[in-house]
Amino acid sequence: MKARLTLTAAALALTAGAAFAQSQGVSKDEIVLGSIQDLSGPLAGFGKQARLGMMLRVDEINEQGGINGRKLKLLVEDSKYDPKTAVLAAQKLVNQDKIFMMVGHIGTAQNMAAMPVQFQKNVINFFPITAAREMYEPFHKLKYSFAATYFDQMKNSLPVVVKEKGAKKVCTVYQDDEFGLEVVRGAKEGLKSIGMEMAEEASFKRGATEFGSQMQKLAAAQCDFVVLGTIIRETVGTIATARKLGFNPTFMGSSALYTDLIHKLGGPAMNGLYATMTVQNPYLDDASQPVRFWANKYKTKFNEDPTVFSVYGYNIIDTFAKAAGKAGANLSTDSFIKVMDTMTIPTDIFGSAPASFGPQKRLGSNASRLSQIVDGKWKVISDYPKN
Repeated sequence: MKARLTLTAAALALTAGAAFAQSQGVSKDEIVLGSIQDLSGPLAGFGKQARLGMMLRVDEINEQGGINGRKLKLLVEDSKYDPKTAVLAAQKLVNQDKIFMMVGHIGTAQNMAAMPVQFQKNVINFFPITAAREMYEPFHKLKYSFAATYFDQMKNSLPVVVKEKGAKKVCTVYQDDEFGLEVVRGAKEGLKSIGMEMAEEASFKRGATEFGSQMQKLAAAQCDFVVLGTIIRETVGTIATARKLGFNPTFMGSSALYTDLIHKLGGPAMNGLYATMTVQNPYLDDASQPVRFWANKYKTKFNEDPTVFSVYGYNIIDTFAKAAGKAGANLSTDSFIKVMDTMTIPTDIFGSAPASFGPQKRLGSNASRLSQIVDGKWKVISDYPKN
């Protein structure tokens, strides 16, 4: 009987060991995370800031002894904002570097291309930096998303601004890919709710730098409100081109263009631009002392101002660390999922909406609010809608 018990105990220990070994990237003293950023393409501004934000939190955690005695190691690959390159980056991180988790991968098309590579090896896609619905739909146990969707951002906020401005002809210019199309779909749904339709549309290919024909088309249609399915340089380019043409509609975009790079690169021409957003841009002279302290800590470490994408990166690692810490010593994909599926994340110093997850809930929060560039700075102009 004693021998049988010993054998059973040994079998259980082997089983536990096998279950533990199933999760690559977790060793006795280290957790290896991977991230894919645009470090040299059209979103390099975002990618660099997200990476630095992640590094700040990783360094803080490691200085405090790590997570249950394990230090974090963050490996970052460059996608150049190209889906094919993102696949190669994912293959390297997942198969060669053997990461435990993909964190904060930037870009809609890039995530769509990379996720199958990860899922084959049971690697979670954690908090991608994109607000596409595909980041949590269709349901997959390895998907976790934090960003209010572009679709719902525009559907909920556009009617409010259109009515406030008394706009008669709402038009759009957008990047011709899944990102831009999601912004437009949400905008059309929002317009439908107030009995309006999109009056004119113009699109451009990813990476475009000239927007003259698109702006002339919208000016000729006498649009008085333009929805932007744009990111950084396309936002600056389209608005600057419109101003040169003497075309001055109200411009509004999604959280994808909510960054201080817009007013830094575009100057006074960007004043008046509206954007949906969640966490606020962390200005060094912010009215909030905790935000001011954090922004200055970042500036001291990296010798540059943080942006909202720095906050995204920081918060992504922070949330990962909280869940991994609760998963305990036997950290694995399964134990991490078990914790995440009971997680509630309160609002933070940057004004994130409270978030929660569950066994069938893979989007933390779908709430967004409005901001506008006033005198060269983003100002929060609305709170989250009450449920």
